[in-house]
Amino acid sequence: MNISFSKYHGTGNDFIIIDNRLNTIQLTTEQINFLCNRKFGIGADGLMLLQNSNTNDFEMKYYNADGKEGSMCGNGGRCIVQFAHDNGLIKDNYLFLAVDGVHEASFNKDKTIRLKMQDVTFVEHRADGSFVLDTGSPHFVKQIKQLNEFNVVQEGKNIRYSNEFKQNGINVNFVQPITNDTIQVRTYERGVEDETLSCGTGVTASALVFAANENGLYKIFINTLGGNLSVEFFKENNHTYKNIWLCGSATFIFTGCITI
Repeated sequence: MNISFSKYHGTGNDFIIIDNRLNTIQLTTEQINFLCNRKFGIGADGLMLLQNSNTNDFEMKYYNADGKEGSMCGNGGRCIVQFAHDNGLIKDNYLFLAVDGVHEASFNKDKTIRLKMQDVTFVEHRADGSFVLDTGSPHFVKQIKQLNEFNVVQEGKNIRYSNEFKQNGINVNFVQPITNDTIQVRTYERGVEDETLSCGTGVTASALVFAANENGLYKIFINTLGGNLSVEFFKENNHTYKNIWLCGSATFIFTGCITI
């Protein structure tokens, strides 16, 4: 089977994207894992299929690098919007279906993309100061000093494979405040089972829990290893967040064809 594909990245979080609007591509878990393998395949943090939708502009089908269907991917969401635009689906505002529901997206004047995330109505604040919440994917968030020297892979793996989380997995984010509106985030991602250069749902989760106690409108800037993002949202009460927008770049890398 010959497959035409494109590679995109959102602040270093890279994806194989395939146009499957003709519904001709059927991939197994093993094939997706092979395609995402950086030694033997194309190499990526995940793979997405652009598919037709009867009710929206398109459907985003997302798979982790291990070949298993994943939960929502924020950086992937921006990249598939850019891919759709680059492949003739040109609109001012997009509505697309993902595994966690319908998302809205649009282009900023600087060509970055605004992606609306689902509302968050529950955040678990733990006694040790860490947080657990779901921003389309489940996330564990913990504040760390000297994040640049921190062993993200080992400590992230310890949490992800702890007795509490090992069955379903969880993404683990380590956060260091920089200023009153800027944070640095590093993430260990389930499905990739390694640190990625950026995680969209992870920086969203980190930005929400970083917000001060006061209700109101926030814009948090996030530094990741792969680049800079921002998250805008309205905090309505103690743990309710609405109108959440993840904003950042989505960059074309290359296109190609592979036989599997």
